[in-house]
Amino acid sequence: MRTRELRTVAGREAWFDSEGFFWEPDDWSEAAAQELARDSGIPALDEVQWRVIRFLRDYYGRNGRAPMNRELKAGTDLSLLELERLFPDGIRMGARRLAGLPNPKTCIE
Repeated sequence: MRTRELRTVAGREAWFDSEGFFWEPDDWSEAAAQELARDSGIPALDEVQWRVIRFLRDYYGRNGRAPMNRELKAGTDLSLLELERLFPDGIRMGARRLAGLPNPKTCIE
């Protein structure tokens, strides 16, 4: 069973699941992403990280799902190794979580 926690991020209250993913993707904001990134050890998101985050959000908005790794690589012109280096917590816990996408574990429930 999914559990959730109410947190204040970037001055707004939002529900998060137990792994730190937004419960509702619409609660996401750029300010929230920046704050979550700092909490993850990224002092400030750079332009390449923002490009990945915006690609993820745009893809999810158009398709109702996150891109597969090959689609992510093609859409960002980055290798998986480059993506992993950009987000110390990895693609799932880093990029997807900072982009406000649903936790992939909950997508199949």
